[in-house]
Amino acid sequence: MKCIEVYNQFYHKEPEGISFCPYRISPLGAHIDHQYGKINGFAIDKGIHIAYSAKMNGVIEVQSVDFPKRAQFHVMSIPDEKVGDWADHLRGAAKELSEKYPLRIGLSAVIEGSLPIGGLSSSAAVIIAFLSALAKVNNIVLDQWEAIMMAKAAENKYVGVNCGKLDQSCEVLCKKNNLLYLDCADDSYELIPKSENMKPFKIAIFFSGLERSLANSDYNLRQDECKAAAYSLLSYAGLPYGKFADTRLRDVPREVFDAYKDRLPEKFARRAEHFFTEIERAEAGAKAWKNGNLDEYGNLVFASGKSSVVNYECGCPELISLYNIMTGTDGIYGGRFSGAGFKGCCMAIIEPDKAEEITRHVGELYLKEYPNLEGKYSSYICNISDGVNL
Repeated sequence: MKCIEVYNQFYHKEPEGISFCPYRISPLGAHIDHQYGKINGFAIDKGIHIAYSAKMNGVIEVQSVDFPKRAQFHVMSIPDEKVGDWADHLRGAAKELSEKYPLRIGLSAVIEGSLPIGGLSSSAAVIIAFLSALAKVNNIVLDQWEAIMMAKAAENKYVGVNCGKLDQSCEVLCKKNNLLYLDCADDSYELIPKSENMKPFKIAIFFSGLERSLANSDYNLRQDECKAAAYSLLSYAGLPYGKFADTRLRDVPREVFDAYKDRLPEKFARRAEHFFTEIERAEAGAKAWKNGNLDEYGNLVFASGKSSVVNYECGCPELISLYNIMTGTDGIYGGRFSGAGFKGCCMAIIEPDKAEEITRHVGELYLKEYPNLEGKYSSYICNISDGVNL
């Protein structure tokens, strides 16, 4: 791993430990976790590695293989406000951990991501891998939901991204050859084993060549539109509602949406349409997976991608092109944007025997349309894997 090599070069010694958190994909349940919807998710066998050693003076000193600037702060004097660089995720994580546990020991670390940034929840993976390392050197044992909620709070409160718990839950709770089926309203979840009669598959990642940050996208705006739709629907139906910030589309019965959707502004109606149809796809997907029906599952994933474009209105032209190419590629069961869809990548569930042909076909068609991204576009074949080992 390059992070070990860089650590050796910088500190002239071997790191004391390696922390790893996998990336995640969510084939179904896109954009609805923050509205307390239901999601399907997997961890994959690529992710964030952190080579680290304890620093007894309490200083946290971290550099990234992917970013030039080194971050440095003390566990007892973490900045109250974000600085505006990649290390805000680390500061936010350290702040959340320090509010619950006393921190005295820092660490020196080098972070490495095994895939390009964008669409695989790399920010959540960085936070969880860092939390795991910082907790270990301070002799703190975090349980799964502690880690999930701390990582979520770091992004919400410190970085300023109003994400739900989809990313963190997949990266912590997932198990190899199982589908995570999570209800974000009450945190109940099921790990559904891969059926014995399910056809073999792998995960393909098609990176558009465009990196992205949710903090600089319309990600938060889409959430406000969902809340506005929910608030309006509850009002039209004469149902009780509280603060705008606490309102979610999950609070709205489906029959209320059907009765009053025509009174909503068009954009709000489309956001709600995506929510209600996506939660149904997540439910149907769990059943299809349980039954070993990969063809049906893939069709639901393609339908999710279409709704993300039409109803949720996310996805840049490049990602939409990738999605359209995938829908016409033999050997792909289903695919969609991975993550929020504001640049980044697409994921696909594919037939393993056709992996080489699929990657060649998708790459050729995409670069024919966007030749300026030659050398930036890339593709990867992955397997589903276990979540982080805390």
